Amino acid sequence: MDMDFKELTDFLLAGARSVGAEVTSPWFYLQFGLILAAAGLALAAGAAIRSRVDMDKLGSGWPLPLRLFMHVLINSAPTAVFAILVIVARIIMWHSTWPSRSYLLMVSAKLALAWIAIRLVTSTLRNPFIVRVLSISAWVVAALSIIGELEPTIEALDSVEVVLGGFRLTPLILIKLGVLLIVALWLTNIASNIAEGWIARSSDLTPSVQVLLVKMIRMGLMITAIAVAVSAVGINLSALAIFSGAAGVGIGFGLQKIIANFISGIILLVDKSVKPGDLVTIGDNSGRISAMKTRYISVAAGDGREFLIPNEDLVTQKVTNWTYTDKNTLVKVTFGTNYEADPHQVCKLAIDIAAAAPRALKSKPPNCLLTDFTDAGMRFSLTFWIADPDGMDGVKSGVMLALWDAFKREDIHVPYPVRVIRVRDGALPVQTSDLTT
Repeated sequence: MDMDFKELTDFLLAGARSVGAEVTSPWFYLQFGLILAAAGLALAAGAAIRSRVDMDKLGSGWPLPLRLFMHVLINSAPTAVFAILVIVARIIMWHSTWPSRSYLLMVSAKLALAWIAIRLVTSTLRNPFIVRVLSISAWVVAALSIIGELEPTIEALDSVEVVLGGFRLTPLILIKLGVLLIVALWLTNIASNIAEGWIARSSDLTPSVQVLLVKMIRMGLMITAIAVAVSAVGINLSALAIFSGAAGVGIGFGLQKIIANFISGIILLVDKSVKPGDLVTIGDNSGRISAMKTRYISVAAGDGREFLIPNEDLVTQKVTNWTYTDKNTLVKVTFGTNYEADPHQVCKLAIDIAAAAPRALKSKPPNCLLTDFTDAGMRFSLTFWIADPDGMDGVKSGVMLALWDAFKREDIHVPYPVRVIRVRDGALPVQTSDLTT
């Protein structure tokens, strides 16, 4: 590590001497008192302004950027009032005494105006984290420029360096790289959202292809943004080859599942075995696929729950896709009657009830089969088709209730076991027999 301690020490000493000269002056305390008074009045004025403005109705019906601009302007009212009061005090002191005796007031006013300008410029951004980082970073740069210490600070940050491989690393380069990465990734997110909107409006692409294209575009833009940001600060990408082996080992040991899920997600999108909107059963979890992410798919159960299932599980485990090639679903209802019923009448009655179900397909007529003669009675199997598997249990329940009503009306009985206890000669032998009513 090559560090120029002399330059750094000289910079810090010069700053300390400048601050010491200001603090020892009696005009410093006068300016400091005026600044505190202006801050108190500004806070009171800002609270009064916000109490009289309905922020929810402010700019209602205006374009979103203009509405955000107005909200930031109202929220910055205390800072604006503070800047005005300090400027007035600065003008009064400028004409009353030497200009150097109101230097602190000038710096405070410029800092307040710079903060207002920065907040107004960033008002169109929606990401709070990016707004906060950009605002603070820009204000720090503006503050250093206002007090005349920007160039010395840049030189001091660039004087401390670490040489790794073939490139030189300094705090200044790291700061530039961080700022460029934030801006590049923000622009990448905007561009990918625009591309996603175009792809979503394309009716020629299937949902799986749309998700695959969006993922490829996001990944490509992100890699390009990182490469451009790294190159812009003067780092040679070929110099980073020394870290490729370590990165490979890290991926091999620490990121196995992440890489496996990512590759599995690509496979699922390419082979189209599942896609957003499909009704699937994976293990004990059933629901409709609501989203396909890089690491997992989201399956909405329909009762407010969402199952997040890793992509790897869909590749390695058994998956029931109810809508893979055809959404038509066969519903099967099993029931029984006693031997006193006419099986021909029972089958006809069941077929008529299934055909009258609201969601039954007219193109595929229902079918009823006599499947078994048991000790308790006859067993039947009724099958019919519906156009979509959603709500299949509700359709099945409706048909069974209609069968029950029809059996009551036609005096057809459903078998159930009856146990008879016979007492002989004081003993209590128990004989169980299944009888039908």
